[in-house]
Amino acid sequence: MCDTFSKKKLFIANHLLIKINKLTTKAEKETILTWSRASTIIPIMMSHTISIYNGRVHLPIYITDRMVGHKLGEFAPTINFQGHQKNDNRSRR
Repeated sequence: MCDTFSKKKLFIANHLLIKINKLTTKAEKETILTWSRASTIIPIMMSHTISIYNGRVHLPIYITDRMVGHKLGEFAPTINFQGHQKNDNRSRR
């Protein structure tokens, strides 16, 4: 395993883990809604679509093998940068 697992303990919300275990036994694919941005992605979650809440809407994220070990909140940005204002003095520096 990675060194990231030995440094900190994993946090996975219980309700999310239960939903994923139910979906792995089924043959059909469904989207899982979650508000738990602090949950760590584990290998069981691979090839599932999880909709992560970003404060306004649920963003559907397809979990791949390269995401294992990261947090769900890393893939659902809460702020979308629109650019600097045209007359902002700080942006011209």
